[in-house]
Amino acid sequence: MKQWTVPAAVAAANNEITAEFGDFLGGILLRRGIVTLDSARAFFGCDSLSDPMLISDMRQAVEIVRGAIDEDKRITVFGDYDCDGVCSTVMLYSYLEAQGADVDFYIPDRSEGFGMSVAALEKIVAKGTELVITVDNGISAVKEAEFLKSKGVELLITDHHQPNASLPECGACVDPNRADDPSPFKDLCGAGVVLKLLIALEEDEDFVLESYADLAAVATVGDVVPLKGENRYIVQRGLDNIRNEQNAGLTMLIKAAKCNIDKIASTDLAFKVCPRINAAGRMAQAEKAARLLLCEDDADTASRLAEELNLLNNRRKAEEDKILKDVQKQTADNPRILKERVIVLSGEGWHHGVIGIVCSKILEKYDKPVVMISVENGSTRGSVRSIEGFSVHKMLMECSSPLSTFGGHPKAGGFSLPADKIGEFTELIHKYAREFYPKMPLPSVTADMEAACSDFTVDKVKLLSRIEPCGERNPVPQFLLRNCTVKSKRAMKDGLYTSFDVESGGVTLRTITFKIPFDGFIPNVGDRIDMIVTAEVNEYNDRESAELRLVDYRPADFSEERFIAASRVYEEICRGEGCDRRLAPRVIPQSRSELMKIYDLVKKSGGKRTAKELAMFDGSVNYCMLRITLDAFAEAKMVELGEDCVPKILPVTEKRDLFAGGLLFELNKQFQK
Repeated sequence: MKQWTVPAAVAAANNEITAEFGDFLGGILLRRGIVTLDSARAFFGCDSLSDPMLISDMRQAVEIVRGAIDEDKRITVFGDYDCDGVCSTVMLYSYLEAQGADVDFYIPDRSEGFGMSVAALEKIVAKGTELVITVDNGISAVKEAEFLKSKGVELLITDHHQPNASLPECGACVDPNRADDPSPFKDLCGAGVVLKLLIALEEDEDFVLESYADLAAVATVGDVVPLKGENRYIVQRGLDNIRNEQNAGLTMLIKAAKCNIDKIASTDLAFKVCPRINAAGRMAQAEKAARLLLCEDDADTASRLAEELNLLNNRRKAEEDKILKDVQKQTADNPRILKERVIVLSGEGWHHGVIGIVCSKILEKYDKPVVMISVENGSTRGSVRSIEGFSVHKMLMECSSPLSTFGGHPKAGGFSLPADKIGEFTELIHKYAREFYPKMPLPSVTADMEAACSDFTVDKVKLLSRIEPCGERNPVPQFLLRNCTVKSKRAMKDGLYTSFDVESGGVTLRTITFKIPFDGFIPNVGDRIDMIVTAEVNEYNDRESAELRLVDYRPADFSEERFIAASRVYEEICRGEGCDRRLAPRVIPQSRSELMKIYDLVKKSGGKRTAKELAMFDGSVNYCMLRITLDAFAEAKMVELGEDCVPKILPVTEKRDLFAGGLLFELNKQFQK
């Protein structure tokens, strides 16, 4: 379960922010730390990029590139297979080609691993390359830099990743995250660094932005860097370019993704465009995506390649579904997997290009760090995704003894290890989590502020567009609405989605969810709920109205703290860690009447509600007691526990005393000692 959080209100009376922006938009800004007009100007008013020459080695980089063009040296742009790497490659390659340079590019397959490798460089050098320019990689390529030097090939590195203690030996190393770098903005993605290089080369920021901000915007959103400061400006300029359909390949891809190009937003890039570019590197070769983005004027080729990326994206989804089905079977056969502090899963033949995405989906579903291991021919590749407060990098460091390779950040990482070491690695993970995280952190859903239905007028909701483009560290504004009454509900798209009306303070608003089917939406008309929502303006028949999008919901006055505590106790009992004996009467059934109450609750639900939903919306049963009782019913074959612990009543042919033996007998015996 995710915790709901709302930042503490900042005093708004006589505040210059609310005086300038009003209580609604101003209230959001205050809670996001924008508390002065100067900080508001910095957020809203960035209308240029800082001088690229402030980045360390930029002057040397310009001299190297200009010299290579003048001397007609063979240049290879060495990219990466993700969205940022592809866009960075296309930007630099197309610029150099337009300058008449003798240039090609190389994007490694995912099977080759991230960044430069000696094997790849041997192929490049054999083709006569005299200068290698990296984009979105290279800052850690010490060995590869030595190889190029031994072959007499010059190296120019452009990157944005964190460097190690020693930098590679090269002609220039352009990375704003170098320890000695004095430039003011450190959060550029790889394409952002390339954009700065092109501005330094061209000495005309506006021309470069007109030509390349669209690709830089896609990369900035795709690489999930903070959408603040210069990144925010890059994305704003890029979205303008995209709306003007300047790049035929990108335009075709956006249309293939069924986006409205006239109203394209950063969220469209994040959820529809970037995944299609990434699909090329995950399922085939990233070069396909690069070739598409290089189709600036060739509409026919662009259309064909865009459709290929669409098909690859569909294949990616199919692979994800296949892995998720395997996971469902594994967890059904061994429910203990989901009750551990960290979920560890492995499977033969899982596509290593998509296990990271599946990791994220399982994390979102179960609110726990997830480790997924793909096994193939005795070797493995693994991905990890985590939540705030549980560092992937620290975990991998502490559990590294069986690993062949590993790396990562606080929330994500990757590794490899021999297949026969998976069991050892799994035990190390569980031991580490048990020792260092007796109470695991929980992910949260954050609302910017508490609101009422009356706050959502069309004019106020329109003000929210000023915060766009939205993304990492500048999310779409979310609002907490308490004690709303459900006035009506209806199915959309044959029941796939749900629309419902809520009322508070005498104002009724339409709310839509595309994540919950109509049969899965629990509240009935007249029920009171709390919601976290986003807001937008809906236009229909030339009429505008404010409309809400559901993020999460609960019964009004739901006790989050009590539910989370009960969930933790249940999992501790399942892991054999026990619980405080004083809690036992509240969390372990003691009487037949307690069992019958839960049996009747399950029967009434008709096999359509998860255990979590039953406990949340009934309100009278402790979640831990519910889960233990359901486990006892399943043991006695009175219920079947389906996916996501949806209990279904089974025919009972004989009466059984569940306290006479089995799970309940053992638990009561254990906690009555």
